Amino acid sequence: MSVDPTAESTQFHELRDRLAEATGKLDLKGAWPAEQLRWLDEAGVLGWTVPHEFGGSEISTSDLVTGYERLARACLTTTFVLTQRNGAIQRIAGSENQSVRTTLLPDLVHAGTFATVGISHLTTSRQHLAKPVVQVRESDDGYVFNGTMPWVTGARQADHIVGGGTLADGRQVLAAISTDHPGVNAQEPVSLMALSASHTGAVHLQDVEVSREMLIAGPVEKVMKQTSGGAGSFTTSALAVGVAKSAVSQLAAEAERRPDLEQVYAQFSDDVEQVSQDLRAATAGRADDGETAESLRERANSLALRSTQAVLTATKGAGFVAGHPAERAVREAMFFLVWSCPQPVAAAALREFACIIDG
Repeated sequence: MSVDPTAESTQFHELRDRLAEATGKLDLKGAWPAEQLRWLDEAGVLGWTVPHEFGGSEISTSDLVTGYERLARACLTTTFVLTQRNGAIQRIAGSENQSVRTTLLPDLVHAGTFATVGISHLTTSRQHLAKPVVQVRESDDGYVFNGTMPWVTGARQADHIVGGGTLADGRQVLAAISTDHPGVNAQEPVSLMALSASHTGAVHLQDVEVSREMLIAGPVEKVMKQTSGGAGSFTTSALAVGVAKSAVSQLAAEAERRPDLEQVYAQFSDDVEQVSQDLRAATAGRADDGETAESLRERANSLALRSTQAVLTATKGAGFVAGHPAERAVREAMFFLVWSCPQPVAAAALREFACIIDG
């Protein structure tokens, strides 16, 4: 039974409360959120992106984005891990190759099997390099991968990595790479400013042959534009809004004791609710004229950064102590400056930091 992310059910409230209570320890310890994933499994959340025919609940993109926002408000790390798992599932589910779908999707309804993505080098990471970081050649049985996927969340916990690479003629392929292959070498996770518990790091591939049965898409030019990935950039905005809503809740608690914060709290509360509503409208196909996924990301990023710094300012020295929710919130908000952040969004952030007003 899957919880409805749009409903204020007792089960979903309990799930979010458990995640929120554990998020501080998760951040401090940096341990993989295996227990949190079990909680998501028990609530049916892990089936949100799996098609009905394979045992999942297959909720709409709009509902999925709402669910991400509400879960991120409780625990950003767990929700980020979930997005990487779901990103893999959505690309497998969207494949025209029935073999990869029937082989992998039934087991991905529950926490016993973990899949993740290694695709940043095909989208925003290391695009400036002349030589592709993952090179592919065709073989009799499929495709052989060599190179490095720079950013893979939960690589050492994964059973499969949805990763891609480039052939000599410039075409690209996307495939489900089994981590059991001897040529797959997941490196030690990187120690990050925040979200280290996501166990994100590089994966080296040496002569890793993937059969055609595990091919998701390609060979084709710009394979990422030819595949279905679900919520796409709306996902990052939803998580940023979740972080901002958590910060607004902290501001509300401070404002109860300090009347001078009431106006600040009210402004942030109004702004974050507006972005949240606009995000839901966009995912439902009802975006206002001129509103794009990119503009929503800019607004969500800005709110996450400003609201968390407002909380730190309001909590003063206490919030600057390691482990305090305000300190963690500021670090986590910084994540949105680097996670799947396209150049126009990064440029907008830099202009805001420099107080450059567009004419």
